[in-house]
Parts: sequence; C-alpha cells; structure tokens
Amino acid sequence: MEVLGDKFGLLVDQLIAWAPKLVGAILVLIIGLWIIGAIMKMIRKALVNSGLDQDVIPFLSSLISVIFKVLLIMSVAGMVGVETTSFIALIGMAGLAIGMALQGTLGHFASGVMILIFKPYKVGDLVDVQGQLGHVEEIQVFNTIIKTLDNKRTIIPNGVATSGVITNLSSHNMLRVDLNIAMPYEEDFDKVQGIVQDALAATPKVMSDPSPVVEIEKFDANNVLLAVRPYSTPEDYWDVYFGAYKNVKAALGKHNIRVAYPRTDVQMMSSN
Repeated sequence: MEVLGDKFGLLVDQLIAWAPKLVGAILVLIIGLWIIGAIMKMIRKALVNSGLDQDVIPFLSSLISVIFKVLLIMSVAGMVGVETTSFIALIGMAGLAIGMALQGTLGHFASGVMILIFKPYKVGDLVDVQGQLGHVEEIQVFNTIIKTLDNKRTIIPNGVATSGVITNLSSHNMLRVDLNIAMPYEEDFDKVQGIVQDALAATPKVMSDPSPVVEIEKFDANNVLLAVRPYSTPEDYWDVYFGAYKNVKAALGKHNIRVAYPRTDVQMMSSN
C-alpha cells in the first residue's frame, strides 16, 4: 500500500511538472491551427485568382495544409519533450528518395510556383514562350497551356517555359504592328506618307494614341522601303495587321500609286 502511494505521488509530481508544458503545447496547437486556417484562406484565394485549373486548386491547398500541420505537430511534440530527431531524419530520407525519383517533375512544379509568385504571365496574356506564340489558357501545376494563334493547344512544361526568354506581349496592353510597304523611287514620299496615314486612320481598331508612324526604313535596289507602324491591343493585333494592309493597298490603287517591283532598264546605244 505504501509502494502504491509512492507511485501515485510520483505520478502527481510528474503531472504537475508536465502541466505547464502540456498547457502551453495545447495553446500553441489551437493558435497554430487557427493561424494555418487563416493562411490557407489567403492561399486558396491567391490560387483562384491565379487562374489555376479548378481541379488543381484543392490538391495544392491540401498539400500545403498538410505540410503546415505536420510542422505544427512536430513543434508541439518538441514542446512536451517528445524526441523528434529520428522522425525528422525519416522524413528527410523519404523526401530525398522521392525527390530523386521525381527530380524533373518537381522541377516543373517549382517553376509553376515561381510563375504564380512572380507572374511573368497570367491567364489570357499573349505571350511568346520558347517560340510558341499564343494566349495563355491555363497555368497548371506542372505545365502551361497556350492556345496558339493558329488555334493549336500547346502544352509547355513549366520548367521549360522558365528556362528561356519569355516575351509577354500583353504587359502594356498595346502592341506595335510592324508593316512594310515598297514605294517606287519616282513617287513623292510626302504624298505617299499622307495616303498611308489616311488609310491607317480608316482602319478599324487601329489606336489613335500613340499615333501610327510612317517613315522611310531603307533604300533597296528596286524601291524605297517604308516602315508602317500602327498600334493595337493584343486582342486586335491580327485584325489590324490584315486590315491595314488591305486599306493601304486600296488607297494606293485609288491614287494611282504603283507597287514597286524589280525591273531592268535597257538602253539602246547607236553604233555611230
């Protein structure tokens, strides 16, 4: 009976010694779960706004939530004196093995996260990624999906997308449309310049600010090459491109401006 009383007293002493740590750990657990919940709400909102596929968002949210909770539980366990060194080492070895097996895939995943954070492009942007020109349709966990201008669906791994030059044509909400027109040497440039500018002004969707530029670019062997530079929104680029050429051709024809073409002048010399 005396031995039982000693054991009970020892248990009470241990409980008293553990009580502050246990209460502190419970408080940390409760507050930590509340903080994780608040952080996850912000993360889910950011994922939705990023344009990620709706099937991917729950997976990413769950993955991030599990990671946060595991870290919280390990911290709480350390507070109450549970040895976590072996547990951490086991997780580390498992992570290393998985990482080596999925090195390429994890690289694309990391690149996808970087795209979401730094936003070199977003859904709907007109971009040139690794030579693929088109609108961003989806930014997935491992891939970026681009709908090219010829209506093809191109899937680019995120690691490949971020390993080269990315040109975002939508970043300033306007594009310069580069056109060239060949003018015969005998034509007056000021006259042709005015005709082309009027044709551009009559072309639908050409932006008035900044105003189109029509200047001499260079002198070729057979013609004067004019640089014609109207501006458009990214969505209207091809409408302006084809519409401007059509209107300029019609305007030049209306004013009897000949199209420049290669020719050879032959001079006959008399034998006298």
